[in-house]
This record gives sequence, C-alpha cells and structure tokens, in this order.
Amino acid sequence: MTEAADGGHPGVGRVLVVIPTYNEADNVTDVVARVRRVAPAVDVLVADDNSPDGTGALAEALAGTDPRVHVLHRPRKEGLGAAYLAGFAWARQRGYDAVVEMDADGSHAPEDLPALLRAARDADVVIGSRWTRGARVTNWPLRRLLLSRGGNLYARLALGVPVSDATGGYRVYRAAALQAMELRSVRSQGYSFQVELSRLAHRAGVRIVEVPITFAERERGASKMSPLIVAEALWRITTWGLRDRRVRRTRRGHRRWP
Repeated sequence: MTEAADGGHPGVGRVLVVIPTYNEADNVTDVVARVRRVAPAVDVLVADDNSPDGTGALAEALAGTDPRVHVLHRPRKEGLGAAYLAGFAWARQRGYDAVVEMDADGSHAPEDLPALLRAARDADVVIGSRWTRGARVTNWPLRRLLLSRGGNLYARLALGVPVSDATGGYRVYRAAALQAMELRSVRSQGYSFQVELSRLAHRAGVRIVEVPITFAERERGASKMSPLIVAEALWRITTWGLRDRRVRRTRRGHRRWP
C-alpha cells in the first residue's frame, strides 16, 4: 500500500518526524533527504537548539525548498527531552495523528521508518528496538554495548516495563497515546527521557510494540553521550522504581482494608 496523496500515511494519518539538533551541520541535510526519500508523505520538523555551527540555517534552507520540512528554532541548548516535548506540542497544535522521534546523527536509519509506520497501524507506541530479534547494532565498542544492554535490563527489572529497549530513541507515538501519557510531569533528558516515556506509556495502558532496526554509531560529528547523562538515567530509574513500588504497596494495603 502506498502513502496517501493527501499527506496521510495509510492506517496512521498525518505523520510528523521530529529531529532534534545541536551542532549537526554535518548530518542534518543527509538525514532529512533520506527521510523525504523513503517516506515522501510525512512531514519533518527540525528542532534546533540554536546550534552555533549553523545547523539551524541549513535546516531553514531545506525548508525553503520543501514545504514538508519545517524548523523550530529554540533559544538555547536545553537537551533532548525538552526538544522532543516542544516537537510534540508543535505537532499537537497542528493536528498531526502521529509523531516520530529520530536522531539527527544517522544512527537511526530513515530506511527503517516505513516498517515502524506499518507497525503503528495496530499500535499506540512503536519502539525501533536494538535488542529484539532481528535487530542489528554496528560500529559500537563493547563498552557501549554492555552499557546499553545493562541499562535496559535494569530499567525493565526496576520499572516492570515489558520492552527490551526502553532507552531506544527511534519511536512512533500516536497522538492519542501522547495525550494519555502524563507528559507535564516529564523532567528528564537523554537516556532517562526515553525510559521515562516508556514508563508513562506502560502506566497509561497503551499498546507498545517493538520493531527491529539497524542501529549504527554516528560517522560524523560528536556524540552527546556523557557520564552525566548515564548517571542521571541510573538515578532517575532507581527513584521511579522505588516510587512505583511504594504506590503498589499502598494500593495493596487499601484493598486489604475491610
């Protein structure tokens, strides 16, 4: 089935791909072009955090030649989570039916996007997973592999979220799922932002499915990963896990009360 001429994706509707950027001048043009090639009926929003390397200007040039490309200029670097929340709000205000999260560095292959959108026909949230059957991870050092696998195992055990890649950042959210989630409570960034949204989606009772992807380490530009981001993720997952455990214990106590 081909994409509808009116801009809607069959079974999904109007789709917005949100690509946060900060100093991604080496990558943004290529990534946007690949998205537009493999999914010509979706729209793209580049959410740029005032990149000093001119990423915002490059995005504006793309938008000037393609009416399906848009740019959200943000005043300062505020992190991945804040950029995505701003993109979600932008999509909601304009009536999109689904929003895609996609990294700007090429690690999320746009060529996997059609498979994620097909899965979104029958799901509320689709996670492009690095750790489900059929997925591939390339060019990652052993340390990064162990960190990601260990972090996801810890998140699954601590939070009870039944997904193999709770930290994965290649996702499709149906608009109704975002509305059902408590997004106003979100304060985290980086890895922990994706885990928090996985937790909120699970708590909201929406249907989550995982689709295998090919994940490749960036070839150009500098990674935004840092020990601080990892430490934040571990601290927040532990805090959420303890909080959820207290809530479950309290609810069980109320049910036993005569």
